[in-house]
Amino acid sequence: MKSVIRAVDLWKQYDKIGQEHSAALRGTNLEIAAGEVVALYGKSGSGKTTVLNLLAGLDRPTKGRVEVEGQDLEALGEEGRTRLRRERLGFIFQFFNLLPTLTAFENVFLSLELAGKPNSDAAFKALQAVGLEGKEKRFPHELSGGEQQRVAVARAIVKEPAIILADEPTGNLDTRTGDQVLALLAGRCRELGTTLIMATHSPLTCRYTDRMLRMVDGVAIEENSCSERES
Repeated sequence: MKSVIRAVDLWKQYDKIGQEHSAALRGTNLEIAAGEVVALYGKSGSGKTTVLNLLAGLDRPTKGRVEVEGQDLEALGEEGRTRLRRERLGFIFQFFNLLPTLTAFENVFLSLELAGKPNSDAAFKALQAVGLEGKEKRFPHELSGGEQQRVAVARAIVKEPAIILADEPTGNLDTRTGDQVLALLAGRCRELGTTLIMATHSPLTCRYTDRMLRMVDGVAIEENSCSERES
């Protein structure tokens, strides 16, 4: 399979008081194929979110290279990286990041507008696909946490991006609801052929992934087994 993401010798260092050049990443390498569902698994502070920010071009590595769909993010420039995010990437966050003054429909439709392809029917169908038919006019505060995360999933998949980056997408949900959201998210991505990369601290995520990469001291290590998936 063709790789949609390549990260080569990624380093990210931050200056901290009393700790000059503290490294969040220490030579991480990644190669992810089109349509794969991959989890970056590890403790808080292990570098998971840093990796996602670098893959999205939201941050720049201290050293190393990131390629998305064969394009070097550094060579794209800021304008090119912004266009890539709007047109080719989808995002899902732990705390949903829905706009509180917009309805569920409007939050999803906005994603299409920013991508330059507004389509009301597509927004309605995306909400229907995540089980929210009839709740399109509700505002985020009128929805449960699980329903808000379903809106976030619809917002990410509606423009049919090549890649979805999810940062702790179930971290703010109870186990049962989180399980439902993971099943929905992974299932929709497989239907659409979308590559999904999730940062997570939960080993339960492995039930829904093709691969688990454990983040240890700023390096991604391939996990060879998953007891949760096998059970």
